[in-house]
Amino acid sequence: MSKSAYRLVLAGLAVLVLAATAVITVQRVSPYVAAVLIIALAAAPFLISFERSRPDAREVVLMAVLTALAVASRAAFAFVPHFKPMAGVVMIAGIALGPRAGFLVGALAALASGFLFGQGPWTPFQMLAFGAAGAAAGLLGACGAFPRAGLSLGQRVGLAAGGFVFVVLVLGPILDTSTLFLMASSLTPASAAAVYLAGLPVNTVHGAATALTLLLAANPLLGQIARVRRKYGLE
Repeated sequence: MSKSAYRLVLAGLAVLVLAATAVITVQRVSPYVAAVLIIALAAAPFLISFERSRPDAREVVLMAVLTALAVASRAAFAFVPHFKPMAGVVMIAGIALGPRAGFLVGALAALASGFLFGQGPWTPFQMLAFGAAGAAAGLLGACGAFPRAGLSLGQRVGLAAGGFVFVVLVLGPILDTSTLFLMASSLTPASAAAVYLAGLPVNTVHGAATALTLLLAANPLLGQIARVRRKYGLE
């Protein structure tokens, strides 16, 4: 993993710790406001790092295209309940472009798709969840676990399995947290358990869609992105 990726991870963790400490200390802050504050602080290292890197316009265009593709993948399967390939496309973008770009593609895809499916208090949670998916895949790609030039069958199966687990255990519960804050009459262990257990079937379908997308689309998309990067000198 590159030094910049390490610094990004450490900065994100430090911000989360500081935010959690502040929320615990300032008990008058409502849980929802506190959660949104933590989300904003967690996203800050990625946004600041991207801005300071002075990205090439061609790289920004490539990120915009992948963001649009992620949104289109969600819209294309809107008629199938809870079947959203968007996280898979975001993870592929993270592997190809790195954790910073992966986070931004995921967050922007969640924001943009909200204009089709509805914006609301849940939008910050969606941006964090899909951004985290892109960043996590990008970190694994930076470590060499999933080469950006192409994946073997075993690597694709491993990526699909990892994508399924990530959606069920991380991305889905982040989305369910917004439901907990917005719909539960009181925040108790019982209400939290009810919300997260109720979301498990939905997250399982979402995870299956992600795994299928990664298994079938990872190599074609990674190949196309690699060709674009070579053609325009973005390596």
